Amino acid sequence: MLMVISPAKTLDYQNPPAVDQYSQPDLLDHSAELIGVLRQKSPLDVAKLMSISDALANLNVGRYADWQRPFTPDNAKQAIYAFMGDVYEGLDATTLAQPAVDYLQNHLRILSGLYGVLRPLDLMQAYRLEMGTRLTNGRGKNLYEFWGETVTARLNAQLEALGQRTLVNLASDEYFKSVKPRALNATIVTPVFQDKKNGQYKIISFYAKRARGLMARWAAERGVVDPEQLRGFDSEGYAFDPAASSELSWVFRRDRE
Repeated sequence: MLMVISPAKTLDYQNPPAVDQYSQPDLLDHSAELIGVLRQKSPLDVAKLMSISDALANLNVGRYADWQRPFTPDNAKQAIYAFMGDVYEGLDATTLAQPAVDYLQNHLRILSGLYGVLRPLDLMQAYRLEMGTRLTNGRGKNLYEFWGETVTARLNAQLEALGQRTLVNLASDEYFKSVKPRALNATIVTPVFQDKKNGQYKIISFYAKRARGLMARWAAERGVVDPEQLRGFDSEGYAFDPAASSELSWVFRRDRE
C-alpha cells in the first residue's frame, strides 16, 4: 500500500527536524528546470502568477535565486518536517517514533509542484509553487503538462518496489490531477472524511485536511500494509461508514453536534 498527500503552503525552516536521517529527491533535474523558468520572473510577475502579496512574491523570488544543489542538512530540510498546515498538524510527524517514520518513508509520498514526488525524508529547499499554477514552461502551459507522466512513473516504481497494487489517495484534487490513473498500475482508494453539521454529513475542508494527516499517522503507528485495515481508522472520533461508501470511495464520518 502506498499513500499520497499534498504539500502545504506554510513552511517551517526555523525548528530543527526530529531526526537526522535524510534522503535526496529523485526528480531534482526536473526541479532545476522549473527553477530556471521561475528565475526569469520579477516579483510583480510572481505576485500576478500566484495571486499572492508583494511581500510573499519577494520572499519567493529570493528563494528561487537561492535554490542550489547539492541539498544538504545545512541548506535544506526533510519534507515531512518542513511542511506545516492542516494535513501536517494531523500527521504530527515530530512526535512519531522511529519505526513509524521508517514506515512513512516507505509508504507515503508527497506530491509537489516543484519536486514532483517527495519521500518524507527527502531534503527540500523552501519554495512556493502550487500544482495548479499556470506556469508556462518548455513542456507546456502549466505544471500538469510539465510533469506529464513523470509523477505517475515514480509512483509506479515505488508500488513495484513494495510489491503493492493499491494507492490510497489522501491528496487534494489539485495535486492528484498530476497522477494519470489509467497509467497507474494500482487500484486507487480514496478516503472521504465527513463531519455532521446542521444535521447533515458534509466535507468540511479544515477537518478533512486534518483527517488525511491523521489517517497517515494511524497507518504509520500500526505498520499498515493491507489497505483494508484502514477501515478501522478511528482517530478523533471518525468511523468507517459502509453504507455511505463504495468499493473505491471509503467514507468516514464523525458526529460533532
